[in-house]
Amino acid sequence: MTKRRTVIMFSLLVMILASLTVWPIAAQDDCAFVGDVVIGVIAPLTGDIPKVGQSTVEAADLAVDEKNADCGIEINGENYEVITVVEDNESKAESSVAAATKLIVDDEVVAIIGPQSSKQAVPTGQVANDRETPMISPWSTNPDTTLDRPWVFRAAFLDPFQGPVVAGFAADEFGATKVAVLYDVASDYPKGLAENFRDAAEELGMEVVAFESFTTGDTDFSSQLTNIIAQEPDVIFTPQYYNEVPLIVQQARDLGFEGPLLGSDSWGTPDLLSLCGDACEGLFFSTHYAPDIATDVAQKFITTYEELYDAKPDDVAALTYDSFQLLFQAIEDAQSLERADIRDGLANIDLYEGVTGTMSFDEQGDPTKCAVIIQINEGAFTYYDTACPAGFPPEEM
Repeated sequence: MTKRRTVIMFSLLVMILASLTVWPIAAQDDCAFVGDVVIGVIAPLTGDIPKVGQSTVEAADLAVDEKNADCGIEINGENYEVITVVEDNESKAESSVAAATKLIVDDEVVAIIGPQSSKQAVPTGQVANDRETPMISPWSTNPDTTLDRPWVFRAAFLDPFQGPVVAGFAADEFGATKVAVLYDVASDYPKGLAENFRDAAEELGMEVVAFESFTTGDTDFSSQLTNIIAQEPDVIFTPQYYNEVPLIVQQARDLGFEGPLLGSDSWGTPDLLSLCGDACEGLFFSTHYAPDIATDVAQKFITTYEELYDAKPDDVAALTYDSFQLLFQAIEDAQSLERADIRDGLANIDLYEGVTGTMSFDEQGDPTKCAVIIQINEGAFTYYDTACPAGFPPEEM
């Protein structure tokens, strides 16, 4: 078993602890590591979305163990072992900021992977940028995470791309002319994506008949849904997290709404299936990759992940794995463990083929990449369609 330095602010869930105990990937005996590459990981191990934290840790450990089994990161002909320091942000912005400060100042990490949710990634990105430490958020789609922050990168597409993808799907698939939105106004991710969807829908000629909001922690959406249903929308868009979607869908059905509800990448955690059951059958959401149309690169990751954890990796796991591969490449390209050199290495990656597809990066550290539409079909996430930016991927690929 490879060495791993793991620091956790609070006790992990039992299922996460269990997932860290079996490792079939063994390091070579002759690696002769001369030092460590210490990488910080910030994830919601506790709080509202612990499955996101679990997927983060599992994918991080897989990426690190594979790298160390291949003798780690080679710099100037010498091998360095990769070590992670994991911090729980409890799904809170303030805890995430504190975790980043600790990782940078006390643990002296060369870079940070995470946070995942935009509500934590946006303020944490400011800390990383101010302290000149490379940070890659795997899952955050809010533009503010990276905006004017040369030290901050991401592996996910942005909400200004995802919003129009879902709006276009509503128009093309359902012939929607009237749409409604229900979102958490207190959270950066759903708020930004709701606004992007609204603007795109209006540009496509659809009428946004209701734009209803609630606050993080609410569980009764009947008032908002009653207002929405009274306007007779063709579809309802709700870019909420997997733990909230079942409540929204079930309450909408109980109030008599029979039309489709559409979601976003925050739906893509397998726990949604067990929490929502038949109520979510047939619904659609946009996300980052589909295991059932995986490329060779993705299939290798999926197969190894399934063997290790007895579960299919969700989009959080896939994006986290891609983030580690991007960081490994940047360090090896830079041939340095200096934070500034690693930042330059990330900025200079032109085209990357990962688990979640081919991507190129702009000056903000944001990737250009395709999205997929997933349908919940017979209790499983099933590929339905692909949506790519104009002219991407390049024809030569």
